[in-house]
Amino acid sequence: MGIMSKILSGGDNHTTEDYVELDLDDFDTARGEAGMSVRIATIGDKQDVVSIKDAVYDGDLVIADITRHTTSDSTMEHIVDDLRQVAEEVDGDIVQKGDDQIIITPTGVAVSREKLS
Repeated sequence: MGIMSKILSGGDNHTTEDYVELDLDDFDTARGEAGMSVRIATIGDKQDVVSIKDAVYDGDLVIADITRHTTSDSTMEHIVDDLRQVAEEVDGDIVQKGDDQIIITPTGVAVSREKLS
């Protein structure tokens, strides 16, 4: 299973303890400053949307866990509308993956709707 499949896998509940911080000094890398970060968020209520908006406006991609809400929840509908507006404002993209995740991208980043083979 690839790394993105593990990150985006549905049905599993993940916590910050599931991720391992790697020390890049252990690797021979010649990379510069990253232009974009992938941020992980959990949407529990409307207040969580503020930090997600800020991250997208700052140029980061956000993968948000929405398992605390159902897709028919009126609060969730408002949250998705707010995030859709942000994606449109920055000329980014927004997709919902299953019933548990929303991916919001910054300017110039699109999410393909086709799965890799």
